Amino acid sequence: MAARKKSKRRAPRSSVARLLVGCDDQPGIVAAVTNFLYHQGANIVSLDQYSTDPTGGRFFMRVSFQCPREALSEGTLETAFGDVVAERFNMTWRLTSASAKKRVAILVSKQDHALMELLWRHKRGELAADLRMVISNHPDHRQTVEDFGLPYHHVPVTRDTKPESEAAISKLLGDSIDLVILARYMQILSADFVAQYPTKIINIHHSFLPAFVGAGPYRQAHDRGVKIIGATAHYVTADLDQGPIIEQDVERVTHRHTVRDLVRIGRSIEREVLARAVRWHLDDRVLVNGNKTVVLG
Repeated sequence: MAARKKSKRRAPRSSVARLLVGCDDQPGIVAAVTNFLYHQGANIVSLDQYSTDPTGGRFFMRVSFQCPREALSEGTLETAFGDVVAERFNMTWRLTSASAKKRVAILVSKQDHALMELLWRHKRGELAADLRMVISNHPDHRQTVEDFGLPYHHVPVTRDTKPESEAAISKLLGDSIDLVILARYMQILSADFVAQYPTKIINIHHSFLPAFVGAGPYRQAHDRGVKIIGATAHYVTADLDQGPIIEQDVERVTHRHTVRDLVRIGRSIEREVLARAVRWHLDDRVLVNGNKTVVLG
């Protein structure tokens, strides 16, 4: 009689999840989180942590781990973590699935260099985002954006029609957008609009903040005879160019550079800085600490 073949037991389906934690620093946080994940059948892939001060400071941690897909989709792991660990340490925290791409909208004005960088990187698969639309106060980029297979919405704005324009943008965004990127959208957003998307609007400012806030920073930099120019990606708050900074970079310049030269050099910096900040946000690497950010590995 032929021996019966043993059937192979299928391994449970797994997903990669990310856990971001912030709380007052105290002993036992890492042990509590890792032990919890172990007992939930999770396998930690990476862990990065930072404390502003081991005595009385704030503690931040990012954990990437594999876990049973059902535990993530059914919310059982999230509920258990809140009850068992988060409440004990009074944590602010969020748990996300790495496969759930954030839904993104881009706002842009006439200058297209930051927009094109994002579109190109998205097409190449370098930005893990569900890019839903591009909204502009000018009609100029419609063909370019539609060639990338994305919807393009023209929402004109003047000083007198700003409330109506913001209402139209809010309607387009609806409740389905996780991140708004200002890719050189040369309009100041109202406090009411910004309040709808706390730490969910990223702006690229063509200056190394806090220097030269507001309009015309390259002209301001040239007039001051600076030797370094830069760009800053930050979360948008109600205070102009004052939100938590995510990423910055600089380039050396000399007295020989004109304002036009500074603009040309600056555009290259802007593209890289914005792309890095957006990628880090999409990968759940950025935690806000007051008016600062902590970017974890």
